[in-house]
Amino acid sequence: MKCVRLAAWLVLAALTPAHAQAAQPIPVDVAKGYFAEAHAMCETPRARQLWGVSLCGPIMFVDAPSHRVVASQADAKGALTPLDGVFVGVLPQEQNVANTAFDWSGVRWTQMEWPLPDDAQRRHTLIAHELFHRIQPQLALPPLTRSDNAHLDELDGRYYMQLEWRALARALEAQSDSERRAAALDALAFRAERYRIYPKAAAQEHALEMNEGLAEYTGVVVGNPTPAQQNAMALHDLSSHASDPTFVRSFAYATGPAYGLLLDRYAPAWRGTLAGGAGLDSLLRIALAAKAHAPDVTIAQRAARYDAAALHASEASRDSVRQQRVTLYRGEFVNGPTLTLNLRHMSVRFDPRNLQPLGDDGTVYPAIDVSDDWGMLDAKGGALMRPDWSALVVQAPKTITDTTASGDGWTLELKPGWKLVRGGRAGDYVLSESSSSH
Repeated sequence: MKCVRLAAWLVLAALTPAHAQAAQPIPVDVAKGYFAEAHAMCETPRARQLWGVSLCGPIMFVDAPSHRVVASQADAKGALTPLDGVFVGVLPQEQNVANTAFDWSGVRWTQMEWPLPDDAQRRHTLIAHELFHRIQPQLALPPLTRSDNAHLDELDGRYYMQLEWRALARALEAQSDSERRAAALDALAFRAERYRIYPKAAAQEHALEMNEGLAEYTGVVVGNPTPAQQNAMALHDLSSHASDPTFVRSFAYATGPAYGLLLDRYAPAWRGTLAGGAGLDSLLRIALAAKAHAPDVTIAQRAARYDAAALHASEASRDSVRQQRVTLYRGEFVNGPTLTLNLRHMSVRFDPRNLQPLGDDGTVYPAIDVSDDWGMLDAKGGALMRPDWSALVVQAPKTITDTTASGDGWTLELKPGWKLVRGGRAGDYVLSESSSSH
């Protein structure tokens, strides 16, 4: 299978420009326009000053069904073909298509899945967000860590997160400094209460805010030229994520821009202090000279300002359904027979808005695509990611061949040298390298 795919890729890359353009699912003229938009954004004084590193760099748009590429520049190994001022080709099938930064064919790229949003402001925000991820390793930021933020799928976690979002929105909408400060203090109080209930939450949330939160802040600031437009996009982020099925991987897209814009106002040098490890909330608390808890105002009194009773009732109803879903998933991915796929050099594609934590057992991804040393997994029916991202678990296979396997909601293509063998429990399977199996 691998040889067939490689041969097909080489043939497509060698097409003449006329044939390449005819077969191209990404309109070259539109892609060129978007490349020009990206370059114009990252050359503005604000973009150049934001992180002290240019956001400009290689970009590729990828059509997920065909893996066909339109890139802003050539790769280092000649895999792409020049066409009318851009470069076209096909991304190998083992490369997942996603909005991300990745290294391929000797170049570090900003990759974006086609099509991009039609709305210019949202498109520019997305482009600048992904440009940040490409330069992220060059910045003086705390090391990236993975965290599941499982507490944000529980009733109290979601309740206090949404109260914090509502307070941040009020701060961004405020017409006076006193009103803005009061709302910001409410947001900080709701976060402090969440951290009191969940002592590990501070470190877990901080990890994602230093990644996706800063990226979305960059998208908002660079992708929207005026303060009014930046405020409007940050408010959109705060409101749109309230409808996400879960907040565990998406909350930072909302909090990052809001805290970033408030810090721009009250502590303009804040970006240069991130290497010290302080969270965005801590930096804002210092800037406002605020204590973690204001003794004269209770959490309940603060919450009452934000329609807390209706919010809590809604979240209690949701939590009842969540517990039923958790029971179902435990039966499928923990208690029942499974296939465990150990992860080595994973490339992954998933929707961060609909994950379901299962506590210490990990997090269920309702749909996920993974490529690794052993092959490619398409799990549209869901899979369980271990908390440390060391392994992925799907329901036990129903069919197994030398090169493929499948089960309820998933298919697996195996590379040569790998096979499935029986696991420790009855009905379980695990991956094994053929040369080491017995």
